[in-house]
Amino acid sequence: MLFEQVVTGGCLSYLVGCPDTLGAVVIDPEISQIDRYRALATRYGLQIRFIIDTHTHADHFSAAQQMSQLLGAPTVMHVASPAPHAGRRLDDGEMLIVGNLRIQALHTPGHTRDSMCLIVGDRVFTGDTLLIGGTGRTDLPTGDPDQLYDSLFGKLLTLDPALLVYPAHDYKGRSHSTLGAEIADNPRLQKREREAFIQMMRDLNLAAPTHMTEALRTNMTGGKTVGQLLAEAAAEVPHIGLDELSRRLAGRPNDLLVLDVREEGAFKAGHIPGAHHLPRGQLELRVNDEIPDPTLRIVTYCEFGKISTLAAATLRGLGFMRATALDGGMKTWRESGYPVET
Repeated sequence: MLFEQVVTGGCLSYLVGCPDTLGAVVIDPEISQIDRYRALATRYGLQIRFIIDTHTHADHFSAAQQMSQLLGAPTVMHVASPAPHAGRRLDDGEMLIVGNLRIQALHTPGHTRDSMCLIVGDRVFTGDTLLIGGTGRTDLPTGDPDQLYDSLFGKLLTLDPALLVYPAHDYKGRSHSTLGAEIADNPRLQKREREAFIQMMRDLNLAAPTHMTEALRTNMTGGKTVGQLLAEAAAEVPHIGLDELSRRLAGRPNDLLVLDVREEGAFKAGHIPGAHHLPRGQLELRVNDEIPDPTLRIVTYCEFGKISTLAAATLRGLGFMRATALDGGMKTWRESGYPVET
């Protein structure tokens, strides 16, 4: 087995390949690491056949859909997954065959309804069902401590204790464990009576994961993250620097429109001299009246440079092909000592 573990903060993902046929899978990919998975596959001469998510993640953004589109390889999830982009769905006990690799799904609901573990040779990829020294939480959408108890004590922990455990998360820098070590030392697994285990899980009172709502929304539906929208807009919109804009404004060109897309209060508190005000939320509805000349060179700006990039992309989509965005936004303009009008 060709094997690479990719660490992204506390998120763990995996490239697993067959050395004989050079087919491979990626397990629980994180969206910021797409280029790394592809580079690792290239290093070994592997072709990625499947992208697998062990469950619907609530604490990071899955790269499964984007990688599937880039590579033409199907996304694989459990049959209970709500994700519409999952092109292949596994039920309990079913396998994916990748060259000489046999990847067997073990349905282990509890952390989420669609959680599954993957048995591959001498190891098991446990997702968030079983962590090193812990288990997945059960207080997020579709979580159930009663189901987690059955998944752990009635299924996962009955496997060979020598199996290596590779989870989807670890925040203490550990790479793996074994089932035997977890059975012996994992504090949550010492609550072997059902009621005691369920009560322990209900009493954890854990804080909600960062970006939980956005992660669930995008991972469940295949929708875009805010970061993706911004990246796509930035890829199609040119930017102009502060010095260049200041120089152009000094020349008083009649074909340049500086457009402040912030809300009215922010505009009145201080704006670039001569700027026209059109809030981003009203852009599509008012643009024809406010900017009748589509040949104008438009520089959009907001407070930090993100909303203005989206605004410039919208303007280009509406036919204002000379729309650009200010690099840095009003905050940087102000802090750099450029003139401000109130």
